Amino acid sequence: MNTTGTKVLLAEDEAALGMIIKESLESRGFDVTFCKDGEEAKLAYEQAKPEILVLDVMMPKLDGFSLVKELRKKDQLIPIIFLTAKSRTEDVVEGFGYGANDYLKKPFSMEELIVRIQALLNRKTAKDNSEEVQQVGAYSFDCQKQILTHLPSSEESRLTHREAQLLDALIKNVNELTDRQEILNSLWGNDHFFNARSMDVFISKLRKKLALDPSIEILNVRGYGYKLVV
Repeated sequence: MNTTGTKVLLAEDEAALGMIIKESLESRGFDVTFCKDGEEAKLAYEQAKPEILVLDVMMPKLDGFSLVKELRKKDQLIPIIFLTAKSRTEDVVEGFGYGANDYLKKPFSMEELIVRIQALLNRKTAKDNSEEVQQVGAYSFDCQKQILTHLPSSEESRLTHREAQLLDALIKNVNELTDRQEILNSLWGNDHFFNARSMDVFISKLRKKLALDPSIEILNVRGYGYKLVV
């Protein structure tokens, strides 16, 4: 993918690390707006109109989680990567719950960050060109708007970004096995333990949101993956 001119909003309160990231991205052709706290990033978002966000979690004035919670009210589709020193599964799940698309733990290599950014931008392009509304059992699913609607009752559930991505992957393989490692590598970037635990949490959430149609099951095929059965 040609990244020349792609606009990145970077928010990182460690000035030295922030400059290293900025210069590394700019050397690859990205157009980077660098902010040192969450409030500055919130203002810069309106002016810079970025195509992807790279945000530290622990920032002064406005932390990364709070910033994303506010920005997601305005833009449901922009890709977001969290940078964090946190490693607990609960923290990772919380970040995805607020609307992050990826999670990179410090310390990390610049090459890994660039690969993650390119993967998210490619995924967004593919999603922009894909079918928006899909049918699964008694539900309709709008992946871009992240809305799951139970058609008989018209009851709507708003999904998080990660829930929508995961459900989309399962629907594409409906009634067939969806490989666990393939999902982890595609949506999370790798199949590390914390990401696997995080995926299990999101599978449980999807089961609850699909519970109004008893003909739908998400089966755990131990050691292999999941199967959405309708």
